[in-house]
Amino acid sequence: MDYPQGDVRLLETEIAQRLLHSTIPARLAYTATDGTPRVMATWFTWTGEELVMATFVRCPPLGMLRPARRLRALRERPDVAITIDTEPQPPEVLMLRGRVSITEVDGMVPEQARSARRFLGEEGGAGYVAGADHPETRMARIALRPTWVGVLDFKSRLPGIMTP
Repeated sequence: MDYPQGDVRLLETEIAQRLLHSTIPARLAYTATDGTPRVMATWFTWTGEELVMATFVRCPPLGMLRPARRLRALRERPDVAITIDTEPQPPEVLMLRGRVSITEVDGMVPEQARSARRFLGEEGGAGYVAGADHPETRMARIALRPTWVGVLDFKSRLPGIMTP
């Protein structure tokens, strides 16, 4: 599979699949409401079609009484870039771009519960989900269906500037 950078079929590569199912947080880049860039680490779940992230709109037990600020920004400017990458050299990098959709749900976003178990382990994830269990808990499901995909491994897939 020697797809060019940007081809969504790169999601099928071994590197992409490994990173999509890893416990490495995704880094979400978006434009804030003041027009400046932001990058934040976030848990995610890959559904096979969407990269799903979540954030609280309201969760009294966890002290979250207002929606996360990024929700307004993402609704106003839904174009995002995401990277999931390793630290050891040479790094493996998965880059995604596209527009997110946001759906609010009562209670825990199902993919967030799966993310909690993956990132925190079964016991830690169960504790996280139980801690957010409250009749007023509301979450936002932030989903990206990538329209552009890039993969780098600095061995067989190099950035364009390094390509002979």
